[in-house]
Amino acid sequence: MDWRPKVQYVVNDKGRRTAVLMSYRQYCRLMEDLDDLSVKLERRYEPAQNFGEVVAELKKEGRL
Repeated sequence: MDWRPKVQYVVNDKGRRTAVLMSYRQYCRLMEDLDDLSVKLERRYEPAQNFGEVVAELKKEGRL
């Protein structure tokens, strides 16, 4: 399956792409992906945590 959204391009009189048309649903998915990547970049130097430790901590705090 192709991961790229189906889009249409608006071109100027020289044939250069000037705008993109996509469904609102595709746009929302794209914005969510960009947000996820932004968070990943912000946290790239944080130390990794063991899954079991995270679960135990959440249980201790009553959040799980």
